[in-house]
Amino acid sequence: MTGSDQDSPRADVHAPDDVLRITRRLQDAGFQTWAVGGAVRDALSGGHPGDWDLTTAARPGDVQRLFRRTVPVGVAHGTVGVVGRDGRLYEVTTFRRDVETDGRHARVIFAQTVDEDLRRRDFTINAVAWHPLTHEVRDPHGGVPDLRAGLLRTVGEAEERFREDRLRVLRALRFAGRFGLTIEDGTWAAAQAAAPELVHLSAERVREELLKVLRQVRPPSVSLTLYQQCGVLRHLYPELEACVGVEDGKADVWTHLLRVVDQVPAHRTTLRVAALLHDAGKPRTRTDAGFPDHAAAGAATAHALMRRLKFSNAEIDRTVHLIAQHSDFPTPEASAPELRRWLRRVGQEYVPDLFRLRIADLRARGDGDPRLDETNRLWKRVRRELQQQAPLDIGGLAIGGGELRGLGLPPGPLYGEILRDLLERVTDDPSLNDRETLTRMVRERISSREG
Repeated sequence: MTGSDQDSPRADVHAPDDVLRITRRLQDAGFQTWAVGGAVRDALSGGHPGDWDLTTAARPGDVQRLFRRTVPVGVAHGTVGVVGRDGRLYEVTTFRRDVETDGRHARVIFAQTVDEDLRRRDFTINAVAWHPLTHEVRDPHGGVPDLRAGLLRTVGEAEERFREDRLRVLRALRFAGRFGLTIEDGTWAAAQAAAPELVHLSAERVREELLKVLRQVRPPSVSLTLYQQCGVLRHLYPELEACVGVEDGKADVWTHLLRVVDQVPAHRTTLRVAALLHDAGKPRTRTDAGFPDHAAAGAATAHALMRRLKFSNAEIDRTVHLIAQHSDFPTPEASAPELRRWLRRVGQEYVPDLFRLRIADLRARGDGDPRLDETNRLWKRVRRELQQQAPLDIGGLAIGGGELRGLGLPPGPLYGEILRDLLERVTDDPSLNDRETLTRMVRERISSREG
């Protein structure tokens, strides 16, 4: 459809000045240009537009000729980044249409009209164009009515859209959760049928879709529940599918994992990954007495899954460590030396996230779990302990190898033995951690050995 000023939601659309400037220059040069993508979708639905993208009849060379500051984002695919006066990068892409697809990639050629370009897009809500200068809405597939109705539907036949690019199945589940949409029956049936083929997607694309779900401000559990209902979980994340139906208190393990993820703030993506996987070891460790050693099993499960999805080593190491330590906390009555030894073992850089994960876990269980108050009290004690800056590793001692050499000790394994002993004694009594006291203790040890 083409909307007029009276029947289009464009009155709520306010594009950045640079979008207007770029469009005007392209239009003045004879190239039809439209705004498309997520910014248009979000603006027309009353949301807050993100990055603005433009599609145009101009070829990449034309765009580079018309604008002084450009970045060759993907010239071979028709995309040139134009740097706005506000310093932001605006992607300008030539009209395109698909000519060949294999479920993972599409071969495209340049097209002549915006309607051809919209026809190749995945869902109707993403196949809407808006003209920044005339405010005309181009909606040949009914995306605006679908937005208003809260409906997610593919452009054209769903089976064909998913066959062209299997990743669209995951995008459908993400969009449904993010925007609170109901997936149209035909689209849902086609997504279920396509789920077994998702194993052919690259690990990187699967990982990035999961991370986009976990970064959502809306509860990720909505999209993740659709993952399970659609069959995606079974084919891409069998470790999590194994959690479905495994009883754990008032809910099964899978439901609990979803609740914990929702309790973690959206900006803490790595912690949300840990929340999603922290109890994934329970199906393997279930006994009549509970889930012994489930943290270690969960850490191993997370390690294998994240390796498969090609997370970075740093992301894997941090997540696995959090999961391995998530259920082993000091008691609220623990002594100060016990707290310090726990901090030494888990690493103080992990402590805030360990408490965030534990608090999210307990909140997800509901019913005013008394352990939540205990954990909050423990967190206050741990923070006070950290503020005291007692040494938690050998590097925090007031003396080191240089001082030991100055006392006449030859370098060797004895250095480590002495420093570890000093750390134990300082852990019990941080007031001992001054150069003079530790040096005297080492001299006494040398004297006793010589005697």
